[in-house]
Amino acid sequence: MTTPPTDGLLFDVAAPPTPVERLLLLADQYVRHNDTLDRLLRAGSPSEPDAHVASAQRLASATGTAIKAVMDERLYESHELSDAVLRLQQLAFLSSASTDHRLPMARTLTALAPEAATGCADTVAHEIRRRRWSTTDTPDHQLTPTQRTALWEIACGHVMATSSLGRQYVHYRDERVLIGTLRSLEANGLAERVPQSASSAYVGGPLQDRVRLTAVGTTALAAAISRPPTARAPGTTPAPAAATTATRNR
Repeated sequence: MTTPPTDGLLFDVAAPPTPVERLLLLADQYVRHNDTLDRLLRAGSPSEPDAHVASAQRLASATGTAIKAVMDERLYESHELSDAVLRLQQLAFLSSASTDHRLPMARTLTALAPEAATGCADTVAHEIRRRRWSTTDTPDHQLTPTQRTALWEIACGHVMATSSLGRQYVHYRDERVLIGTLRSLEANGLAERVPQSASSAYVGGPLQDRVRLTAVGTTALAAAISRPPTARAPGTTPAPAAATTATRNR
């Protein structure tokens, strides 16, 4: 019996996500979970009182998987890395604990999870590049500083879009994201909008479009924060809450 040649494979097996990519994907899972809870709360009493339970259990499991991926890297246990792992363990605990609560409290327990997971991704990327950086690594997408900032804000769950009277608006929180930047990211397949999936901008208002990273966008951001930056990436430490800002374009 002969072994078939490797170049005759019928399909390519996708490489598993890196620990940094896995943490960014985890942040996106938390964003979607929180958006779902917001819609359930908006609708009033859901038909299933524990509609959030299965999602929260999946999040706890996914967070545990992300922790294992980080630990499998066998990085030097710096204070920063230890703190990041502790934050992830807290996220897993809070997600699991939220299954014992009704929607309002469950939503509160995971409210800060996207930012925490994204911050941990930055910490892990910093530790990996400090210990194992290779200048031969070349990302598929060269991001401008503006694009990188926008992708970071999107990963944190800070960016939503709406339209009114023929105009499009971008709602952001910490770092400014312009409608032109969003369009550029969409044109390059780095970001996408999920119509009417996020909470309204004001009480009684229409649902907004959640802006999310695509798979390509996740890989691009992970590569960007895994390279030595000229300046530290935004959002790596908790920022004070700021009023939601809207940017308008014709």
